[in-house]
Amino acid sequence: MVNTEEFVQRLEKILKYYGLSASAFADKIAVQRSTISHLLSGRNKPSLEFVLKVVKSFPEVNLYWLLNGKGTFPTVQKETAAPHSTEIVSSTEYPSNSKTIKKIIIFYEDGCFEVFNKNAGQ
Repeated sequence: MVNTEEFVQRLEKILKYYGLSASAFADKIAVQRSTISHLLSGRNKPSLEFVLKVVKSFPEVNLYWLLNGKGTFPTVQKETAAPHSTEIVSSTEYPSNSKTIKKIIIFYEDGCFEVFNKNAGQ
């Protein structure tokens, strides 16, 4: 569950970082201006579609940071040996022995998704 008040603070940080007004931000991610107004005022909660538009339009915005404040903003990208490729670097580290992945869900831009379960096929 996303904490709306904290989400709004992160959204305001994005606006400030890019030097965008709420209306310019709405235009950039292709949502109605009232959507941004309602989010910033706390009237509405962010939809999955809204979050995905933000992450797609602004590659420096880390999905996990936007949703729950974990990770970094802006995401640091450093050049690798191959031209035009980047490596995403995040300061969030998870000790390998403290958590076990149970399920991974990948959402595609066309609305499809895949689910990978740890115990599938065993």
